[in-house]
Amino acid sequence: MTAVRPTDVDRSDPSGRAWVERAVALVEADAHRSADTHLLVYPLPPEWGIDLYLKDESTHPTGSLKHRLARSLFLYALCSGQLHEGSTVVESSSGSTAVSEAYFARMLGLPFVAVMPATTSAEKIALIEFHGGRCHLVADAGTVYDEARRIAAETGGHYLDQFTNAERATDWRGNNNIAESVFEQLSRERHPVPEWVVVGAGTGGTSATIGRYVRYRRLPTRLAVVDPEGSAFFPGWRDADPATTGRGSRIEGIGRPRVEPSFVPTIVDRMVCVPDAASLAAMRHLQQVTGRRAGGSTGTNLWGAFGLIAEMLAAGRTGSVVTLLCDGGERYACTYYDDAWVTAQGLDLAPHTAVLEHFARTGEWRAAGEPGHSTPPSPSGVTRK
Repeated sequence: MTAVRPTDVDRSDPSGRAWVERAVALVEADAHRSADTHLLVYPLPPEWGIDLYLKDESTHPTGSLKHRLARSLFLYALCSGQLHEGSTVVESSSGSTAVSEAYFARMLGLPFVAVMPATTSAEKIALIEFHGGRCHLVADAGTVYDEARRIAAETGGHYLDQFTNAERATDWRGNNNIAESVFEQLSRERHPVPEWVVVGAGTGGTSATIGRYVRYRRLPTRLAVVDPEGSAFFPGWRDADPATTGRGSRIEGIGRPRVEPSFVPTIVDRMVCVPDAASLAAMRHLQQVTGRRAGGSTGTNLWGAFGLIAEMLAAGRTGSVVTLLCDGGERYACTYYDDAWVTAQGLDLAPHTAVLEHFARTGEWRAAGEPGHSTPPSPSGVTRK
């Protein structure tokens, strides 16, 4: 006799929903405490008539831009019914996202495992462990995705998968996302609508949020994405080939060995490939000019922003440019700020430092080649009208 299959199934879980409600309230409370960050003015010569702003994301509780992403990913997973009381939370990360996710996991009383390349800085590993997370290091950066899925399956947990979910987890229309925050803070400046916003691509989530927001608000601002050498994003975008692969990046937090699913190429107006030595030279230049130590991805952002400003000056245009100070330099004391480490990587910062010094004096931009690396476009990269 064939069993009669039920036609009405109720899987209501009042206690589970109550836990989710408490968890969402905790994450939202953090947003009210820490969602906004400072918009710093970079000191350019006033006669240039151009203003450069740095959105200082290092002031978040976990010290980086990734705090916003981690909050959004947790809310997305909670409200999608994917996280439950006791769930093991798993992520593949190059470091900073995992630091922030460990913070939120501890807030909710959930175990957290970060799957990361073995080359991740010791400072980031220590921060993840400080927040109660466990680090699972892999030799091949390209295996982090499958290894994270494996651990999630074995523990009965949930893989947050920032590289797929970043662009869908953030409300790009507003709700105090980073784009809305920037434009609100600029509203009383002399050039309140920037000509360019410059960001790197790590997951693709930040560029997707900003690119969609400016279109939604019908703003003329253009989005420039800077990408470190070796990353797949720039050649994949240039050649319109999402299957492009690369070797990854020495600039933690941005650049990937593959074009990540969260990267939305159709909202990017321009991309520039930046040599690693240029990123580090610009990062150190920031410290010399402002006294602020930032990470390598901030240097990548600045290199791109300076090139665009030089173009504006050459064309006789005034206006503003915005980029991000992604995280603090204390996370890279043993790498990017260590001359011995830089030398061991075969990087020569001197030619790029000369470009920056010349730009600071004259506003002119001159390309710098480096042995072993291709000379970057000066400074145009690739633009799409």
